[in-house]
Amino acid sequence: MSAFTEAELAYLNSQPLMRFATASLSGKPDVAPVIFEVEGDEIVTAGFDITHTVRYRNIENNPRATLVIDDLATADPWSPRGVKITGTAKIEQVNGAPRFRITPEVIISWAVNDTTPGIPKMERREVPHSTVPRSTVPLSE
Repeated sequence: MSAFTEAELAYLNSQPLMRFATASLSGKPDVAPVIFEVEGDEIVTAGFDITHTVRYRNIENNPRATLVIDDLATADPWSPRGVKITGTAKIEQVNGAPRFRITPEVIISWAVNDTTPGIPKMERREVPHSTVPRSTVPLSE
């Protein structure tokens, strides 16, 4: 079973940017707009020289991350939609360049699976551990 529904995958693949939130060990937050791709059940993102970013330093010390991918389907009527992903991030090397791989633990979506007009219903689900690689599940939780 995929971590994402077909509708969520279609939505994620249609969006150019996400917000990538991390925190230092002391809890100081950081958020950055970044490009991304879906790879299987995970989200990957890189960029120019990410080793000099706050999020890189944060993930080195605290693997917890939250991602938000959202937009307005229409402004009139007001129709926000999106996907929020909370999970574990790790830094990996691909062709000699670092990138982040985020493994979802909780997915919340609104107006993506159910596109009924009106106030969007929030849908929250935990990703079964069978789809989360063991090496990324924090031992402290």
